[in-house]
Amino acid sequence: MTIFQSLIKKEVLHLLRDYRTVTVVLVIPVVLLLLFGFAISTEVNNVRVVAVVEQHTDETRQVIDRLRANSYFTFEGIVTHEDVESLLRKGRTDAAVVFRTEDGKLSHQIIVDASNTTMAQTATAYLESVISSGAGIPVVTNTLYNPQLRSAYNFVPGIMGMIFILICGMMTSVSIVSEKETGTMNLLQVSPVRPRTIILGKLVPYFLLSCVILTLVLVLSYTVLGIPFSFSAIHVIWVTLLYVVLALALGLFVSTIVSTQVAALLVSGVMFMIPVVLLSGMIFPVENMPTLLQWFTCIIPARWYISAMRVLMIQQLPVGYVLTEILVLSGMTLAVLALAIKKFNAKK
Repeated sequence: MTIFQSLIKKEVLHLLRDYRTVTVVLVIPVVLLLLFGFAISTEVNNVRVVAVVEQHTDETRQVIDRLRANSYFTFEGIVTHEDVESLLRKGRTDAAVVFRTEDGKLSHQIIVDASNTTMAQTATAYLESVISSGAGIPVVTNTLYNPQLRSAYNFVPGIMGMIFILICGMMTSVSIVSEKETGTMNLLQVSPVRPRTIILGKLVPYFLLSCVILTLVLVLSYTVLGIPFSFSAIHVIWVTLLYVVLALALGLFVSTIVSTQVAALLVSGVMFMIPVVLLSGMIFPVENMPTLLQWFTCIIPARWYISAMRVLMIQQLPVGYVLTEILVLSGMTLAVLALAIKKFNAKK
């Protein structure tokens, strides 16, 4: 058995002995994926609506019938104008539609509780759509890539970007720093083993563990969460593996600038978790951020990975549409890996 194989075997045995950590690492992606896929949703359902009708007409009756039949609304009945503010204040309704008839023409006003801005904006759009659909003007809507408007389609690429950067980056940094604390790393560094052999011997087991996590995530995404499967899944796999190597390189870099496991966790959390959640486009669109922050997000690997996954997994477009993202991730991988190896060699 070569020295490289021995190092890999040593690290694999270390992972298998720490079965609690491995279990947590395998369970967390599943929990996050299911949580964001089912429990956490940006969809708005069961919007409670009341109506104020000054004068009933065939048109008002048709609109009210559509509100009753629409699955997004729970129609609470017809009330007087004076009751609307009281119902909104007490939280007994989410929106009110006021119908007025002047000179034979019907007009409407929508009053919405905007304490929850997401619900208010979505409910207003829903109500406008229901009311205008009876205006005699045909409206044809085509919803591409996500016809059911399922929030899981938006969250899955983001969760994948967060899972791999956190698990690969944090676990790698903590693992190498723990070797420093016990003195094992010093023994390896003064041995005849080359630094790159030591580094690869540490990274390969975590790369294999990441492959297992990737398999779990893709199986859940394409089966339980209903992400449409296509030939682009092959591109999803190899682009993700590129991202995994980048995450491992980032973990290696963190391990070269800290000396304790606690510091490694803190630095990894600040460098990885906060930017991934807030600035990668996972939750908040990058296009809506100030220009300065948009430029800053360009150095966040998860931004490019999540963008690529949305194109490959959700839109199912050819890999040529994400060449920019692939080139950026490749450049980041080479740069971070070279910097990490250089700092690691400098400490020898």
